[in-house]
Order: sequence, then structure tokens, then C-alpha cells
Amino acid sequence: MNLPRSVLLLALNALLLSVSLPVEAQQPQKIPRIGTLWPYSPATAAPWEQAFHQGLRDLGWIEGKNIQIERRYSDGQDARLPDLAAELVHLNVNVIVTSITPDTLAAKNATSEIPIVMASVADPVGSGFIDSLPRPGGNITGLTNIAPELAGKWLELLKETVPKLTRVAMLWDPTGLVSAVGWKESQIPARALGLQLYSVEVHTVNDFDGAFAQAVKAHVGAVAIGPLALVSRNLKRVADLAISSRLPTLYGLKEFVHVGGLLAYGPDRSDLFRRAATYVDKLLKGRKPADLPVERPVKFDLVINLKTAKQIGLIIPQTVLFRADQVIK
Repeated sequence: MNLPRSVLLLALNALLLSVSLPVEAQQPQKIPRIGTLWPYSPATAAPWEQAFHQGLRDLGWIEGKNIQIERRYSDGQDARLPDLAAELVHLNVNVIVTSITPDTLAAKNATSEIPIVMASVADPVGSGFIDSLPRPGGNITGLTNIAPELAGKWLELLKETVPKLTRVAMLWDPTGLVSAVGWKESQIPARALGLQLYSVEVHTVNDFDGAFAQAVKAHVGAVAIGPLALVSRNLKRVADLAISSRLPTLYGLKEFVHVGGLLAYGPDRSDLFRRAATYVDKLLKGRKPADLPVERPVKFDLVINLKTAKQIGLIIPQTVLFRADQVIK
């Protein structure tokens, strides 16, 4: 039986469509890629990296399944950050996630198109990364740790911990914008608390030994450490120097106390990195970084190390211990 030509053409088209549909269905979807730029070693970055990954998993982003992560670590060498940032740009990642000021600056200089999520930058407006917290503008958004604003709280805690305290050394780097702001912000609360601030400048890791020796020679009663990436990358060394110098020392990261520091008060950085994942989620779903307000910390920790207090011969007042979120015994 001879079928009409039109019927044959319809049958052929149906056959071709039935064959092509499964092929098209098997086309793999393009998996988004996140670039993470760390100004630390993998070991130092580990707790914050884990928090970020957990935040992604909570939002349904599973590495190797529906997302890829390109990791770059500078191992504390800021000079390497521009090249590492350029590598991520060359890979055309969908989003770059940064931690603090040096790596965010490197990412900013590397691209004005790829969205950048900063997780814990101290002063993003003063650093020139964004226009304002509610309206960041450009391609950068994320979270700030407001470290310079906490200077007064740090001095207050030291005064409460060492009631007879009159003279405090502050470790800071005048060449660093954020550190300089922290030093400036400390002046008014120091006067209000009746404290004399003694400036101790640190520029490189080789300055730490001399800095504590200088503080001891100046007969200070305690040390406050301003917002310094250099210290964040050398927490154990600084904690050991504080103990050997028998000086009560406070820093803004609880990890400082976990490695032997006496006091820490500041934002929970792991919480900031978990929240950074929400920005990545929104950006991958089509939001623009300029439209996502930069958020401040919501969770702060006061952590005290009683082992260290005993080593340096200090009794922590009960009024301070009662307010601690964690006490290491």
C-alpha cells in the first residue's frame, strides 16, 4: 500500500523527534564554579572554610554534585594574592569568595565583573570596596566584622579583667588602613576608662618578639591587639609570646584563645562564613551584588582561657567569667 507523501513526512519527523529527545535530555548542565581566595594556609583556613561549606550544604549546594569549588591559598604571603586572584578570573568562576582586606583587595583589582563575596572585612567602606553597607554598588558585597568599632569594648574588657590597669600597649600597623582606624578609634574610650595607650608598631612577623619586649620594657599592664591580618595568621606565636611576657593579652578572634591566648572578644567568624554562603546562593540564582546590602555581625563571643590566666599569675574576676560564652579550663 502506497501511503501519501504527507503521511510519510509526518511519520519521519515523529521518529526523528523521538530519537533526539533523549539525546537532548542527556546534555549535562553546566555546574557553577565558586572561587575561594584565602590569605591563609589550608590548616589556618580550615575552621572558616568548613563553616562556609556547611552553609552551602544547608542551601542545597553540594560540591561535586551541583557546584565546583576552586581553592587558592596564599599561605600568609600577601604578595601572592594578585596572581591567585588572576587565576580564578582566568577560570571564569561564577563567584569569588574572600576573607579579609588583603585578599578582597586582590580580587577587586583582578575583576570588576565577577561578583565578589567578602566574609569578614573590617572596614569595607573605608577600604574602598563598597559605597555603603545598604547600597554597596559595584561587584562586591558580603559581610563586615566591624573590628575597628570594637576597640572601646576591648579596652573595657581589659580594664575589668585587670582592675588596677592604667597602661595598655596596643599592637597595630600604621601602614594598614584598618589597623590605623582601630588605633584612632581607641583613643576616646581609653581616655574615658582612664587608660594610657602605648603604641607598639608591627609590620612583619619578625616584629612580634620585639613588640612584646618593648611592651614589657614600657611597664604596661596588658596588651590589646588591633585588627591585624598578620596576627590572624600567627595566632599561636603571638599567644606564646604573651604568656612568656606574662602580659594579659586580648585579640578579636576566639581562635586566639584556643591556641593559648588569654582573652578574645569579637564576631563569631565561623558564623560570618556560614552567612557568606547565603550571598553565593543568591548570586548564583541571578541576584546582583550591587543590590545585596552588606551585613554586620549578629553573633559575638567572649572567650577566656583560665589555663593561660594561671600561667601568667592572673585571677579573672567572677564578673567577667559570668559573661563569658566559653571558658577554657
